[in-house]
Amino acid sequence: MIKKEMIAMLLAGGQGSRLGVLTEKVAKPAVAFGGKYRIIDFPLSNCINSNIDTVGVLTQYQPLRLNTHIGIGIPWDLDREEGGVTVLPPYEKSTNSEWYTGTANAIFQNLDYMQQYNPDYVLILSGDHIYKMDYEVMLNFHKANKADVTIACMPVPLEEASRFGIMVTDETSRITEFEEKPEHPGSNLASMGIYIFSWPVLKNALIALKDQQSCDFGKHILPYCKELGQKLYAYEYNGYWKDVGTLGSYWEANMELIDIVPVFNLYEEFWKIYTKGDIIPPQYIAENAVVNRCLLGEGSEVYGEIHNSVIGPNVIIGKGSVIRDSIIMRNTTIGDYVQMDKAIVAEDVVIGDHVVIGCGEETPNVLKPDVYSFGIATIGERSVIPDNVKIGKNTAISGVTQTADYPDGILESGQVIEIKEVDLL
Repeated sequence: MIKKEMIAMLLAGGQGSRLGVLTEKVAKPAVAFGGKYRIIDFPLSNCINSNIDTVGVLTQYQPLRLNTHIGIGIPWDLDREEGGVTVLPPYEKSTNSEWYTGTANAIFQNLDYMQQYNPDYVLILSGDHIYKMDYEVMLNFHKANKADVTIACMPVPLEEASRFGIMVTDETSRITEFEEKPEHPGSNLASMGIYIFSWPVLKNALIALKDQQSCDFGKHILPYCKELGQKLYAYEYNGYWKDVGTLGSYWEANMELIDIVPVFNLYEEFWKIYTKGDIIPPQYIAENAVVNRCLLGEGSEVYGEIHNSVIGPNVIIGKGSVIRDSIIMRNTTIGDYVQMDKAIVAEDVVIGDHVVIGCGEETPNVLKPDVYSFGIATIGERSVIPDNVKIGKNTAISGVTQTADYPDGILESGQVIEIKEVDLL
């Protein structure tokens, strides 16, 4: 049996429904970020930078792109004979076959994977946050306190604390009580969904609660451990951490990258963010093009103007087009004389000539006002936008659209067009 001090289990099966059409065809951790990366690159890079060389990635929803991206882990130096990265989808068992029904249930279904490394500690991570953290420092804290469970926590403004799982601690950082989204929070320490368990403690809790419906760490495992009198500690983290779970926070986190002094720095030598690099030619900026405060992916061709935007690899922006405050993901082609203001455009989209995106007054979205908000126009993967149409704010488009789909040539603010793909089977 191979012995590892600490292994990581990375939960990457979530749909991320609050990202709307961006996650229709891809799991949230595989969504592009920062013009070059995918969201899962951040926790994976944290692992290798923290000297963790064994990572199980638990996938479920739309796993294909995630599996292709991770491969055998070469970009993160996780292609190891002993350990490395392993993709762990739900699988057929002799007695039954079932989907992962909760965060802890997903980990429980992979007990055999963890057992083969006989770890002293297991690190549980979420695959959909943007941050840099040295997990070794957190492990040292766990050991120093002789903790059974250590939960990474972050101070949040007290008025926002009711949106989180809150940890109340004593003067030694030991957790005295949990409050799940409390109306009147007793503390402002919010759980980040990052846990270090001593292996026997985790194994015992998972087996004891194996029949619990939709077994979850926050709702079931942690309260169970606390009831047994086990030692739970809060590890306070004060760096940059962003849950990019909504279109607004996703857009904001990308825009923060183009600040003159970005809050989250992608350029630090000592804490690199690794990703799967494709062999792509350099970008091309034409003679009359204008590029101002942008991240520009490799292989992109710019013939128009781009201001305050994040552009992925292999994006083409036609002549006379003006792009502002937008995120455009890889392999997208934007025609000539397009006006785009505060839009998120997913991968492999084609936008025709003389299109206006992000115009008019803001109106709540008719279908999902809590998802399509923040004044953003969102265009899903592999969508096609015809020439000469206008698209308002808080809109969503998915599919190959025709001129006839736009009454009077316009998709008014707050409206949605969803063209379902023809099933080829």
